[in-house]
Amino acid sequence: MIAHTPSIPMDGRHLYTVRVYYEDTDAGGIVYHANYLRFAERARTEALRAMGIPHAEMVERFGLMFVVRRIEVDYQRAARLDDSLIVVTESTEVGGASLVLRQDVRGPAGSCAVLTVRLACVRPGENKPGRIPPRWRAALTAMRDARLGESIETRAAPEGGQ
Repeated sequence: MIAHTPSIPMDGRHLYTVRVYYEDTDAGGIVYHANYLRFAERARTEALRAMGIPHAEMVERFGLMFVVRRIEVDYQRAARLDDSLIVVTESTEVGGASLVLRQDVRGPAGSCAVLTVRLACVRPGENKPGRIPPRWRAALTAMRDARLGESIETRAAPEGGQ
């Protein structure tokens, strides 16, 4: 078994870059709406891997996996063929058997789609909830707390340089 060293982003945000290919678009060269879900899925997988808590290891060691329980997508502007997109993933809530992530798919002109994703931790084949393993929970909580720490400092900063 390979040991993974967690790497929690300093600001609690994981960045994943994806290029829009022809296969991602409709006849007009605009990203087909369902492909934002694919981009977000890849970004979630890479975020877990970068933090040293890969999904495949959770399945192998604990017989548990994350599944999408609920997803909300707010489409804001179109991404187009050949755009370079950045998917920003943040942990916003971490519970015993579930978590919520916010994912912002950003293009050259700003946010294209913002996703709120509730993941449930379950046993494959049984669809029964399972507790998030301690190392995964600690990393996801640290990611959330790093983001919250930044927003608290930002709000506490005086306005106008005073």
